[in-house]
Amino acid sequence: MQSENPIIADFVKLANSAAGTMAGMTREAREGAREKMREALGGVDFVSREEFETVKLMAQKAREQNEALEARIAELEAKLASK
Repeated sequence: MQSENPIIADFVKLANSAAGTMAGMTREAREGAREKMREALGGVDFVSREEFETVKLMAQKAREQNEALEARIAELEAKLASK
């Protein structure tokens, strides 16, 4: 049942307007913050998670190959030293 009191009706309208205004201000603040972050980070290049994982695996493989080559060199040097 709706109230017939115009003061209460005006108060409800005011509260609804205030809630709408607050929601709009929140959206604007959020978008403003996002835009500021985009501007601040504009010159920074980011990589995707997939690219990062690929390079990480490549580095791991390179380390393993490096360790294997170091062991092989040490073995060859030991052979040369014994001759």
